[in-house]
Amino acid sequence: MNTPALHPQAHLAAAALCDLDPLWRRITATVGPCELPAPRLREPFEALIRAITHQQLHSKAAESILNRFIALFDSADFPSPGQILNTDPGQLRAVGLSSSKIAAILDLCNRSLAGLIPDLCTAQNLTDEELIAALIPTRGIGRWSVEMLLIFGLGRVDVLPVDDFGVREGYRKVMQLAAQPKPKSLAAIGAAWAPWRSFASWYLWQANQFSWNS
Repeated sequence: MNTPALHPQAHLAAAALCDLDPLWRRITATVGPCELPAPRLREPFEALIRAITHQQLHSKAAESILNRFIALFDSADFPSPGQILNTDPGQLRAVGLSSSKIAAILDLCNRSLAGLIPDLCTAQNLTDEELIAALIPTRGIGRWSVEMLLIFGLGRVDVLPVDDFGVREGYRKVMQLAAQPKPKSLAAIGAAWAPWRSFASWYLWQANQFSWNS
């Protein structure tokens, strides 16, 4: 099995976080080297269909549905908006997509054909907030979905998805809190982790796998 390439700034980010305070030195010592993967540069249209498919599903199940979905189309490339819109919704249901996910994918296709979904080149030149504003009007796409695109699809280094359960739970466990911090509280706390908040998020996700008892 090929080991995924690491984000090119992973080691620099880990060292920078360790310089901030003892909290990050403890986290990095426990979790180990940062293994945030290098971004998988896909067109936002494709990345968002993949994100929609993965919503509320185990990764293995979602990938199985995606493979069946892609196999519907006689093409070596990812299907285009037009191809998807010309497909019988019954075929989309047959591969395992729910009605709500089909509705979201069709809305994404229509918005893409209308020029409302930026291509990869355009997306790379938009700020995080500009891209979020452009994409969240799409049915089934919220801020979290775009933040995952920013981190894993575009390799943005300073994204802290404060609505993510795993990020907040990781912080709760590390700090041995009775309850998870609210998103606004974590955003305020995490401001000090800039400009490396994507890597801080990765560490907090991993923190859930460890015991943090004093």
